Amino acid sequence: IKQTILFDDLPDEFDGYKLTQISDIHSGSLDNKEKVQYAVDLINEQKSDVILFTGDIVNSVAEEMDPWIETFSKLKAKDGLFSVLGNHDYGYYAYRKDEEIAENHKKIEEVHKSIGFDLLLNENRSIEKNGQKINILGVENWGASRHFPKRGSLKKASENIENGEFNILLSHDPSHFDYKDM
Repeated sequence: IKQTILFDDLPDEFDGYKLTQISDIHSGSLDNKEKVQYAVDLINEQKSDVILFTGDIVNSVAEEMDPWIETFSKLKAKDGLFSVLGNHDYGYYAYRKDEEIAENHKKIEEVHKSIGFDLLLNENRSIEKNGQKINILGVENWGASRHFPKRGSLKKASENIENGEFNILLSHDPSHFDYKDM
């Protein structure tokens, strides 16, 4: 769906800026290389300034993405690809031991890197054009369910952001905003 969104406080240099947001790839459920390639081609045809991925690259384990890395690494955007993790990306469904979850987490980070995503783990990045900028903030998953640890921190993700700057926040679970201590 293409949507034009207007913001009074968007810096002039970013007027007409094109974002493509994708989410919930759940690569463990993919089985048709042609259809996946079609989707990647369709995303690239948008000629977006940035691509924003908001989590759940796998169903549960990093290896689910192995057959798809080459295809997804063809995603292109002029100013970069930014991502965050979703609840499925932590391996809670597959592993019970903390060390297994931690190892899967490292592998998931490598998957994002190999595709070309700048994975934001409660962090931010700036995109500048002719002295004006916008910020991309990314929070880790904040699950409303009792089954998922609450790792997201808006406080950390917004460090060094000045009042009045234009921000785009990437978050997998919008229930995060219902909590005061974030």
